[in-house]
Amino acid sequence: MSRISPYGTWSSPITAAEVAAAGGGPQWLDVVSGEVWWAEARPGEQGRVALVKAGPGGTEDVLPAPWNVRNRLHEYGGRPWVVAGGVVVFTHWADQRVYAVGETGVVPITPEPAEPQGVRYGDLLPGRPGEVWAVRERSVGPRPTDVSRDLVAIALDGGGERVLAASHHFLTAPKLAPDGRHAAWFGWDHPAMPWDGTELCVAPVAADGTFGPHRVLAGGADVSVCQVEWETPASLLALLDPDGWWNLHRVGLDGTAVNLAPVERELGGPLWKAGSRWFAPLGGGRHAVLVSGRLAVLDEADGSVTPVADELTAWSSTGFAVLGDAVAGVAGGPVREPAVVRVSLDGGVTDLTPQPDLPSAFLPVPQERVFTTADGETVPVVLYLPANPEFTAPDGERPPLLVHVHGGPTGQYLPLLDLELAYFTSRGLAVAAVNYGGSTGFGRAYRERLREQWGVVDVADCVAVAEALVAAGLADGDRLAIRGGSAGGFTAAASLTTTKTYRAGTVMYPVLDLAGWTGTEGDTHDFESRYLDGLIGTLPSARQRYVERSPLANSAALAGPVLFQQGLEDRICPPEQADRFVAGLEGRGIPYAYQRFPGEQHGFRQASTIVAALEAELSFYGQVLGFETPGVAKLELSR
Repeated sequence: MSRISPYGTWSSPITAAEVAAAGGGPQWLDVVSGEVWWAEARPGEQGRVALVKAGPGGTEDVLPAPWNVRNRLHEYGGRPWVVAGGVVVFTHWADQRVYAVGETGVVPITPEPAEPQGVRYGDLLPGRPGEVWAVRERSVGPRPTDVSRDLVAIALDGGGERVLAASHHFLTAPKLAPDGRHAAWFGWDHPAMPWDGTELCVAPVAADGTFGPHRVLAGGADVSVCQVEWETPASLLALLDPDGWWNLHRVGLDGTAVNLAPVERELGGPLWKAGSRWFAPLGGGRHAVLVSGRLAVLDEADGSVTPVADELTAWSSTGFAVLGDAVAGVAGGPVREPAVVRVSLDGGVTDLTPQPDLPSAFLPVPQERVFTTADGETVPVVLYLPANPEFTAPDGERPPLLVHVHGGPTGQYLPLLDLELAYFTSRGLAVAAVNYGGSTGFGRAYRERLREQWGVVDVADCVAVAEALVAAGLADGDRLAIRGGSAGGFTAAASLTTTKTYRAGTVMYPVLDLAGWTGTEGDTHDFESRYLDGLIGTLPSARQRYVERSPLANSAALAGPVLFQQGLEDRICPPEQADRFVAGLEGRGIPYAYQRFPGEQHGFRQASTIVAALEAELSFYGQVLGFETPGVAKLELSR
């Protein structure tokens, strides 16, 4: 029989250590000579990313420690490994150089830069024989925005590298046509982000491997290309959104484009990491596609897009490839953590990495809900209600609610078993993961609800969801909190400084000073240095808007207690902004805490950090929302 105990006080077998062990996981999957390979983030090894392959007897490491298969391309990273001509090639995090695995071991094939990590490579692809092609990124000045990029060919024998092209400020690596006579890539320039507008380029490749002048075949200022693959020497397959939805098109070398299955569904996504994939040709006019995170088969014959393996609701765009007559990828679902799987086209699922033995009765089942704002806008939500078979709350009590804000803000939350959220729900807290206006997966129009409205639409949508859940009796209106990291950290902080909806919030590696997060007046990294042109407005004309929506400028209106968590090596959202916000809280009487984690970048990768952050967050909620947190050390709050 279950015991009666207030929400939040329930004990749970899901520990922070178990959450940390599940963190990271597989990414950047591909198929090599019929074997499935992938990169694997390992919190227990200080966040190292290993290169792994699946064999008949299980998985094995391709590279031993300390090799860390990761790079800083665009700061978020690009495809970090490839097998070219039978040679394993990868980028190493510590120095950002490219290495090859040869007969004598691992050797560098790019030169040591004059400044540490001053030259970076990513989106590695096979090139002409004896070469790997990549995007090269070079620091050319003292500011983070002083960066130049070009497409390069790197000799596998370490014989040097040569420049192939430099069509745009931001680039994806070139892909060689089947006959070797052309190369295709796409690029974009400030102030666009890749989901705003990109251009698909094709250039002739001469006999000596040099590129001729490129032509733009598709894309534009208001059309985003997010993936391209060669189909034949004379045609490409590309994901474009000229009609407001990323659909699969056939593009000829003359620039003609045909939509293979016009649907008002997203078959692509935001290119945060160069080398991401949302489709793979199966042959015979059929293509495996990811439709808002779910696997489907697109059939050109009748224009259908048919779901496959419905139980897998969240596929990764960095883990997706054809494996014989099946598809291999990184996928999870409502009762499955993300893992490497093989899925036959009839929907049969085979795990290539084992599913952990989890206490299923303590895991919440995600519910997809849609709420309506006062303005009549619909807001999709993934709701996780408290789940613990050993406890029941007293009659009439409603659970505390955590409004979980995804990053991006062009991200999307999918219905997925998430142990981090289960850590809270198994203790009696409800969690609502909000796909606020600006999220991807719902078409360009929904994404552009946030244009020049960041800090307004996202905040309002989250408030509308919280209030609706209270009205439905699913949450305690006096115990609402908000949490988020990166762009979600901004929305959490903006919500706490412009509304009175929440009692408290957790703000992780956030943007807090908008003008200070630009390339014009601030010191942010190049990739997002003009992002706010679209989210807030252009400077200097929109300067007042930047001030009015900055949580740092509105800190005097902070609604309640706040917990800040920040990596000290974060180059995307540097710690200085959180430092300044927290410095202003001293002596004001508002409870707060600030955790600063050495060795962490944007997002937490080390097991010790994940444990410390999660236990601190639970203790924080217990203290400010009024419940005991057994088994967790008390977080010291300042005032």
